[in-house]
Amino acid sequence: QVQVLESGGGLVQAGGSLTLSCAASGPIRRIDDMGWYRQAPGKERELVALTTRGGSTNYADSVKGRFTISRDNAKNTMYLQMNSLKPGDTAVYYCTARILTYTHINSFWGQGTQVTVSS
Repeated sequence: QVQVLESGGGLVQAGGSLTLSCAASGPIRRIDDMGWYRQAPGKERELVALTTRGGSTNYADSVKGRFTISRDNAKNTMYLQMNSLKPGDTAVYYCTARILTYTHINSFWGQGTQVTVSS
């Protein structure tokens, strides 16, 4: 079965950097759009960044210029480089991927990874 797994979260001071990874595994024929979302306590889940298979990207205004999304199609992996982190970036970060298997296409979500930015 398809699995999507995030890694790389942790505790960092304001102004610091972290890199999140998202790896998809299982019976995958192709991965189309991939993205990062985040959810802070008491808030709704929000889009952070998206990337298409061709490499086009889209960012939330709040992270433009600080975060960079990238992917390695050969490894079925996506990354989020986060620089100049702020306490407001504290949230659980989720990876999502639109995956074509040998039977169907569906969107898959990871379990989330906690990012905490201290002031």
